[in-house]
Amino acid sequence: MGRHLPRIGLTLGDPAGIGPELVLRALAADELRREARLVAYGSAALLRRVADAAGIPWPAGPELHDLPFAGANAVVPGRVQAACGRAAADWVAAAARDALAGGLDAIVTAPLNKEALHLAGVPFPGHTEMLASLGGARRTAMLFWSPSLIVSLATIHLPLADVPAALTTAGLLDTLRLTADACRRLGRTGPLGVLALNPHAGEGGLFGREEQAVIAPAIATARAEGLAVEGPLVPDTAFLEQKRGRYAAYVAMHHDQGLIPFKMLAFAEGVNVTLGLPFVRTSPDHGTAFDLAWQNRADPSSFFSAIRCACRLAAPAAT
Repeated sequence: MGRHLPRIGLTLGDPAGIGPELVLRALAADELRREARLVAYGSAALLRRVADAAGIPWPAGPELHDLPFAGANAVVPGRVQAACGRAAADWVAAAARDALAGGLDAIVTAPLNKEALHLAGVPFPGHTEMLASLGGARRTAMLFWSPSLIVSLATIHLPLADVPAALTTAGLLDTLRLTADACRRLGRTGPLGVLALNPHAGEGGLFGREEQAVIAPAIATARAEGLAVEGPLVPDTAFLEQKRGRYAAYVAMHHDQGLIPFKMLAFAEGVNVTLGLPFVRTSPDHGTAFDLAWQNRADPSSFFSAIRCACRLAAPAAT
């Protein structure tokens, strides 16, 4: 009997962006087809238009859930359009329903455009919040994976001014647990490095008290549960080369604190993972790149890495 290939759903993302061509490239990639059974969720008519415009050969025998998209022939590449936001959200919902029903081992999502979602009346700023609602997740976290670096976030899409109030000991503890579990499944060993929120890790309360009131108690509870956790770490030196090899992953307190160093060090191969869902979900660590849309100029490396990461995370459930 041949080995089990995980069934991975690929959503097209915003039709006016680079997502459709990334999916076309993935469906045609022999190295990925040896690792997973890939199933595209989107519009066949839209994919045909993109393939023709970009000069990408149609993949042999693609498995495609051809979902309704009345505006497929009216899409203008590289432009924010409400119809594209609506279609992209519908495709994500369809893949999530199949994953919840056990028809998929994981989903890999091509990039959405937040403005298009808003214009379409979609009440979520991005994939993470949308999938959390669809999956009934009590608590989720964003984790960014690359072969050399993992970073997770204690808070996600918030104005910076709202971050201190959003940080709670219970919420950070959930993120530490989810991150430790993901590192185990990804084969990463070592402690978690938890970043401070304030300069100099608060300098004993002179520059803020979140380290003492929120972060340190979460670390103490995680250690009592048997997790290897260190911190709060001074953020401006935590990612120095001589320190990075020590930690299985870093846990950042807000979006840019974690994403600036991650994208500097691992942009081309970075993968976004949503932790806490009842199914595996990954995506490339970049946006819709409207300036490159439908031109066959988009680099598929991160999307391919997202598929491989999904395969690794789905492996424990494989039979």
